[in-house]
Amino acid sequence: AGQVSVGDIASLSESGFTTVICNRPDHEDPGQPTAANIAEACEKFSLAFHHMPFKGNGLTPELVGAFRDVIDGADGRVFAYCRSGQRCAFIWEHAKRLPPAS
Repeated sequence: AGQVSVGDIASLSESGFTTVICNRPDHEDPGQPTAANIAEACEKFSLAFHHMPFKGNGLTPELVGAFRDVIDGADGRVFAYCRSGQRCAFIWEHAKRLPPAS
């Protein structure tokens, strides 16, 4: 699949997603939309947007907890993205292992 663009947000909304999580740092690749660009598009379609970037070994317990909290608190389907999908899968796997929030 190609990278998420501003133009994809309408399709995400139409597909029933209510929340978008970006795990990409801004300017990771030339020409990628910034988190602010995606956030603006999400706002137009009433989607919640969360920028939770990390690279390599930059994943922290706090970020994993925040990711889990966003997913648990979402009012519908969550769409998370990064460059290849590996970071999203990695943080998702760690978030699933956390004890339930009290």
